[in-house]
Amino acid sequence: MKKKNKFLVGLASLTLAAALAGCGSKEESKGQAEAINENKIVVGVTSGPHEQIAEVAAKVAKENGLEVELKSFSDYVLPNTSLSEGDLDANSYQHEPFLDTFNKDHDTDLVTVGKTILNPMGIYSEKYKSFDDIPDGATFGLPNDPTNGARALFVLQEAGYIKLKDGADLTASIRDVEENKKNLKFIELEAAQIPKQLSEVDVAAINTNFALEAGINPKDDAILLESTDSPYVNYIVVRAENENDPTIKKFVEAYQSDEVRQFIEEEFKGSVIPSW
Repeated sequence: MKKKNKFLVGLASLTLAAALAGCGSKEESKGQAEAINENKIVVGVTSGPHEQIAEVAAKVAKENGLEVELKSFSDYVLPNTSLSEGDLDANSYQHEPFLDTFNKDHDTDLVTVGKTILNPMGIYSEKYKSFDDIPDGATFGLPNDPTNGARALFVLQEAGYIKLKDGADLTASIRDVEENKKNLKFIELEAAQIPKQLSEVDVAAINTNFALEAGINPKDDAILLESTDSPYVNYIVVRAENENDPTIKKFVEAYQSDEVRQFIEEEFKGSVIPSW
């Protein structure tokens, strides 16, 4: 009986040691998963201008010894979800108001590390060549996410067509519209789908990346265009623990290079503006 007890005790000790060793391995691999490879990073972008510009930044980074793998997304949520879950090392597609809302709604801790571009939001119509020509009671397609919906409202307010309640911030909604000179009927739509639905409304606000994908040029085609002092400048975003990572800094430097600036200015001719 004593020998059997000794055997069981020994077996239990070995099992516990193995379990502890296993836990240690998991913790180590977790730490390794969170660390950023100094020679390669994975960056999420939305298709369109962000992807095009990041491709140029990736070439500049490669010349400086950093390989950049780009992953393209077609919506605004997955690039942040993938970043927070560790599938990406960084992303480049969003402005700070959108990021603040995402962090609050998803209890994440994503931070900005470098300015990229301003995609001035445009107001478009297939039926009218001037906003003044738009009739009373016209339908207005508005992005249904809080930050870009508010952004469109501020473009309208800046142009004098609506007035928002005092204190309305960068997450203002149609409920904050206090004056509506043309009695616009706001219809909230998914931002990526608005270019396809432009013919179904009288006028609509479209984000630049989706406009360009649809062959719409903000500089030439918009009947109203967001001013260049907009708070909606875009950023490179990372997890908080990687904010000061040297590999991330290397990518930011590549993005904010003269080569990338020149590409933006020549390719987009004012429809997309470098912001650094």
